[in-house]
Amino acid sequence: MKRLPTRGSANGNAFTLADFYEAGRGALSLTLLAGGSGMNRRIEEPIVNRAGMALTGFYEHFAWKRLQLIGKAEMAYLNSLPDETRLERLKALVDHKAFCIIFTNGQRPRPAELRLVEEAGAVVMASPMKTRVFTHYSTFVLERLGAPTTSIYGTMVEVCGLGVLFEGDPGLGKSETALGLIKRGCALVADDLTCIRKDVGNGILFGSASGSTAGYMEIRGIGILHVASIFGISAVRGEKQLELIITFKRLQDVKGEIDRIGQTRRVKTILGVDVPNIIIPVSEGRDLVNLVETAAMQQKLLMSGADPVYELSERLHRRAGVEEERTVKRKGSH
Repeated sequence: MKRLPTRGSANGNAFTLADFYEAGRGALSLTLLAGGSGMNRRIEEPIVNRAGMALTGFYEHFAWKRLQLIGKAEMAYLNSLPDETRLERLKALVDHKAFCIIFTNGQRPRPAELRLVEEAGAVVMASPMKTRVFTHYSTFVLERLGAPTTSIYGTMVEVCGLGVLFEGDPGLGKSETALGLIKRGCALVADDLTCIRKDVGNGILFGSASGSTAGYMEIRGIGILHVASIFGISAVRGEKQLELIITFKRLQDVKGEIDRIGQTRRVKTILGVDVPNIIIPVSEGRDLVNLVETAAMQQKLLMSGADPVYELSERLHRRAGVEEERTVKRKGSH
């Protein structure tokens, strides 16, 4: 499986305030108010923290590595203070290493407060969102930015509800197989290059296309296709959990790797997560579309707890035991 160089690892991506701001300008309606020179600061703990207790002067266990939120309650408290005290409380916040302060509910700090925070090297942002809504959606933005990621050469399709990645040498029919599956009602996730991110909390992987190629695929002899325009919007998925990897190999290159009864369970490890993997030999006349669809259905069966190989083995053992018992009885009767 060929992977592209990436910042990602099994432990996650490093990202900065600038990355957060770019990702949050739309999703969180963020506006940068001050501190542009501090935008290259790395976010060490990707989570937000209500600054309420700190503003009262209590700094024991202060989570200074997090983004500090000043919501409606915090602003009401600041408004209750004399101007000089209010300024002192904000200065104490940045003196205790707060590096990014975000005002929610459309609130804005005063000019003197902006100057104070900026002189301390911190960043100030604002959002019109309610604090609870901002907290909710910022969690998704921060999680996505920090998620371990990698890029893999391969085509990914949703087949029978499963996210299936096809890998293999060029010219083995990955895109053509994907096209055949799409015509059967499956959906394209990514063609040729699949971006993988890890959900650290759940230990699962998600695949998607790069932003520039989403919804497009290349078919040799035809050219570039826009899948949604031909097959409809339901024929494309933005992101899908990766649950099966199918490796296409030329028949002459398999060399004993195929387990004909399926007893051996192969896996491939991506970003520390094991993904079921099967090898499908490619030769002239093989119906890869049908084979991939059947492989996805078989994987769903295994995920449900059923195991045809084990069940058949148990049946054969029981039958062998019955035959052996009959043989013993026949011998005993003579």
